[in-house]
Amino acid sequence: MATSESRRAAAELEQLIGPAAAGDRAAVSEILRIVYPLVRRYCAARMSGAGHLHVTADDVSQEICMATVQAIPRYRDQGKSFLAFVYGISANKVADAFRRAQVHPAYPVAEFPDAPNTEAGPEERALQSETRRATRDLMQVLAPNHREVLVMRIVLGWTAAETAEAIGTSPGVVRVMQHRALNKLRAELRAAS
Repeated sequence: MATSESRRAAAELEQLIGPAAAGDRAAVSEILRIVYPLVRRYCAARMSGAGHLHVTADDVSQEICMATVQAIPRYRDQGKSFLAFVYGISANKVADAFRRAQVHPAYPVAEFPDAPNTEAGPEERALQSETRRATRDLMQVLAPNHREVLVMRIVLGWTAAETAEAIGTSPGVVRVMQHRALNKLRAELRAAS
């Protein structure tokens, strides 16, 4: 997301949160229109390759939107933007999905396709799956907040300022966290070679 787009979304949300908290249904609908694509993209990035989940990124995005709507009347400005508040809800809902998957893993059954598959062949899919699994395993050596920063900065392509706003810190701290996380990943890769 471009910085100007992020700022515009955050500014629009700040304008809408007051009326939405007062019960304006149109303001709530507008908040959801702005928030859904942002949280959907966030969920897709965080849940990519996690085939053992019972839920999809769309499912979790819906949960986030419902939780956001329920939280609007209780929202109080505490120095963070409403968008940062929504990303906090998002991080918790994604973590909940992963926790549920650990307790009750899913074993999806392949369905018979309606049309011929024009996607990658079995070998390509196996390599992609192996790469995703290796990346996910490698990311597990990082602290959760460092993983979060790498997902936002590298996978989602956010700026340090956007990431800082979402996690409630400064852009400088985000850059330091990213640097440390990447150094730790490099060290792990060297040790594995």
